Amino acid sequence: MKIGIFGGTFNPIHYGHLRSAEEIRGRFGLDRIFFIPSGNPPLKRKDLAEAAHRYAMVKMAVRENPSFEVLDIECARPGKSYTVNTLEQLLEDHPDTDFYFLLGIDAFLDIPNWREPEQILSLTNFIVLSRPGKNFIELFHSPYLEVKKNVLAGLDRGEGDSCATVLKSGKKAFLTRVTPIGISSTGIRKSIKKGSSIKYLLPAEVESYIISHSLYMQKN
Repeated sequence: MKIGIFGGTFNPIHYGHLRSAEEIRGRFGLDRIFFIPSGNPPLKRKDLAEAAHRYAMVKMAVRENPSFEVLDIECARPGKSYTVNTLEQLLEDHPDTDFYFLLGIDAFLDIPNWREPEQILSLTNFIVLSRPGKNFIELFHSPYLEVKKNVLAGLDRGEGDSCATVLKSGKKAFLTRVTPIGISSTGIRKSIKKGSSIKYLLPAEVESYIISHSLYMQKN
């Protein structure tokens, strides 16, 4: 079985997350995608909604897609949420599964700053997604990838949707373009604080949940 791992704060989840996950699922023939909201991330933001709220919103957002599933593996874990611990637990729970870790260009470049980065790179395959405002050519400086500059530049120019490579750990890495959707969790939170509409940026049920629980309305 091939399963994608889509982690993040999802603060809140929106259509950009959902559309990217659906495109990746189809393009790479993934059987399922696990959405894993972070519980207590090492660098906690002051406008981060409680883990229980973020888990509830993701659960609402994915419930109509039979290929999507939300896990509370990090929300239920005491202490800080570290990716390496999550991957190790997933491999223990699903020993016969090929995992593919979904993350944006910026997050992949930040892996050297994560806990036990070399161990992370040895545990799972990676699918690195395009992000508005980020270019694949930036990955040329990653210590984990060996991809020629002209290939990365070609992806930035839209010459093909994906390219594959092998990490130094032996795991696979796929660099892939997804439909650019100019929606961000940060922008949604700013709109809420200003009293602006967030309709059509995220599922209606999630919008209702945010309103009913008065999330993100405090002015910092």
